[in-house]
Amino acid sequence: MAPKKGVKAPVAAAKKKPEKVTNPLFEKRPKQFGIGGALPPKRDLTRFVKWPKTVQLQRKKRILKQRLKVPPALNQFTKTLDKNLATNLFKMLLKAQAEADGKPVEAKKPIVVKYGLNHVTYLIEQNKAQLVVIAHDVDPIELVVWLPALCRKMEIPYCIVKGKARLGTANFNDKYDEYRKKWGGGIMGSKSQAKTRAKERLLAKEAAQRMS
Repeated sequence: MAPKKGVKAPVAAAKKKPEKVTNPLFEKRPKQFGIGGALPPKRDLTRFVKWPKTVQLQRKKRILKQRLKVPPALNQFTKTLDKNLATNLFKMLLKAQAEADGKPVEAKKPIVVKYGLNHVTYLIEQNKAQLVVIAHDVDPIELVVWLPALCRKMEIPYCIVKGKARLGTANFNDKYDEYRKKWGGGIMGSKSQAKTRAKERLLAKEAAQRMS
């Protein structure tokens, strides 16, 4: 029979959720990281470390070299050679030195390795040098910044190597015209690069609208 008007139909009993059975031996104890509580998990604290002053200066100097525009005369000292060419040159130098040590005094003057800024400059000016090796990290750089131009003028092969202690090389005269006109640096941060790209996209969009 249909229920009478004004009388509510009986509501079905609400389903009871089955209670989760927990083992009393393994009680859940959430960690509290407050004062006197559990130790916090390990995280990278590199940004919060107070580095020594020397390390800070090294990093600031590296960033400044990336940000500032570097003239071509200085930028060419960043174009160094790879390890393979350096290894080949070291072998050649060691071989030349061994041959020079083994020859008698009466023999023809052997090819030897000369060093020293003043002495090398004199040999270049006298057109006696056969190969000039320049380190890229000479400090101050003004001591050797003019050597590539002098070697180019005297038509003497030269090279720039990475590190004062690691002198490896090849002839740089063929690439001189390319490097002496190329600026360096000017590498901005990620935020500045994003702003520049957004500005370029806006300008390109405006140019496309004008064309259409």
